[in-house]
Amino acid sequence: MDALFVPLAEATGASLDQIKLISCLLVSYPLGSIFIRIPSTRQDVKHIFNLLIAVFYFIPVLHLWNGFAQLMFDVLGTYYIAKTVKSAHMPWIVFWFVMGHLTVNHIIRAMFNLSYETVEVTGPQMVLTMKLTTFAWNVWDGRRQVEELDKWQKEKRVDEYPSLLAFLGYAFYFPGVLVGPYLEYADYMSLIDGSLFKTTDKVDAQVKSIFSGRRIVPRGRKRVAYKKMVFGLVYLGTYVVFGGSYNYGVAVQDWFAKRSIFYRIALYQFVGVIERTKYYAIWTLTEGAAILTGLGFTGYGSAGETTWEGAANVDIFNIEFAPNIKVLLDSWNMKTNVWLRECIYKRVTPKGKKPGFRSTMITFATSAFWHGIAGGYYLTFLFGGFAQTVGRMCRTYIRPLVLPANYVSTRGAPPPPQTTIKKLYDVTGTFFMIIILNYMASPFMLSTIEASLLAWGRLWWYGHFIIVGALVFFYSGGSKFLKGIQTKRAKAAGVVKDQKAESSGYNTPLINQSAPPLDDVARAIEKADFLGNMKSKEN
Repeated sequence: MDALFVPLAEATGASLDQIKLISCLLVSYPLGSIFIRIPSTRQDVKHIFNLLIAVFYFIPVLHLWNGFAQLMFDVLGTYYIAKTVKSAHMPWIVFWFVMGHLTVNHIIRAMFNLSYETVEVTGPQMVLTMKLTTFAWNVWDGRRQVEELDKWQKEKRVDEYPSLLAFLGYAFYFPGVLVGPYLEYADYMSLIDGSLFKTTDKVDAQVKSIFSGRRIVPRGRKRVAYKKMVFGLVYLGTYVVFGGSYNYGVAVQDWFAKRSIFYRIALYQFVGVIERTKYYAIWTLTEGAAILTGLGFTGYGSAGETTWEGAANVDIFNIEFAPNIKVLLDSWNMKTNVWLRECIYKRVTPKGKKPGFRSTMITFATSAFWHGIAGGYYLTFLFGGFAQTVGRMCRTYIRPLVLPANYVSTRGAPPPPQTTIKKLYDVTGTFFMIIILNYMASPFMLSTIEASLLAWGRLWWYGHFIIVGALVFFYSGGSKFLKGIQTKRAKAAGVVKDQKAESSGYNTPLINQSAPPLDDVARAIEKADFLGNMKSKEN
């Protein structure tokens, strides 16, 4: 089938594999419209449809015969282990089985120095790893007493073990089989049987029945999905036009070092945006295709319109204009955040105890190895931990000074008044987040430690000066000084602040407030969303 893609690759200058991948994502749109028209009474047909389309993508289109066989090996192995092993060790056996296999393939990719323009098994395998490990925990939760489970575990638990066909349909759900979105088995089955759309007992006027299955499908799905497709193509076009010349790789080229430092820093902000457009493109395109199958329905808005936010993996505005690092991390690769929180962070914590330093480090290591073995990944994650520390301290010690003295930032509290000084604080935070984001993300894209350090050096280590400078300020008495000002303001206003609420940083339930304080960097990593923090946005 390469003859269909070669002319397009030559015309655009993109690699053949990239053209094939994008073509699969676009073909998923009309296929999604076919999928949703299969009656909910024919669930077996839906499972087979998913499997056949996945086989079509992997074998005749992408030529990943060996890769598909490896994915099928993981799927069948997980199905057998989860079904036959009844002990509490079952989810961890599945984890080591699929994660170990993924790590081996990451090593092989590194040995052959395969670029990200090459589509091979590790990309789909990363998505499948999240699915299979989550399924194992959902099965285990289905064998536990309901009283032992939290809200997420109750909603996602698998009470009745699925047939092999249903499991294959879940594992190879075609809109997300290549790049995501990852989904839990319970959500997949609610899509298959149509229960996802039955949000109320009273059927809304904006629904229609399809075939004899009488499955109700809310209107508005196509409008949202094709809007996603248009935006995805715009992001893709942007990357195709500018990505070849404007990328993080410019920092290691000789001409870059000859320009002024202000030019280098300014250019880096532009190339950072261009680099991210390729992720925005594939995640937005696959989200739209998933919506056409019905996935992502989240109910009705205030005006009665349908909302389709459940398949999103990225919030672009809150990445490019994040006022703080928490909002940034909340908005990037959101499905992976859920997986790390629910399947790693919580699960490694001993029963009856709060997650602590050990849980943090295990989750951090899992996130790193899941991404791969490139040294640049670890530089990005490590720097992000320190940046998160600074973000927490700014929120704890500086933010209260731009708010009314009697305002307490707690979960569910009304938004603070948007005074001039508060707006200035937000604008300043956004500015620093933009330049820190593009500095922090570059090693992830450059991959090697050597190239990453060279790039940072040619930027005069400005990100390190900002973060380290802030840490020196806070730890050398700045935090005590700012806390004293807060206390004086509170006394002058005649209020006594809830110090426990104010010192909680990002108001996360994952931190044990009564426990002895952890190392600041560890606490920062513990709170970071790529390790599983909650997804609520900060004001």
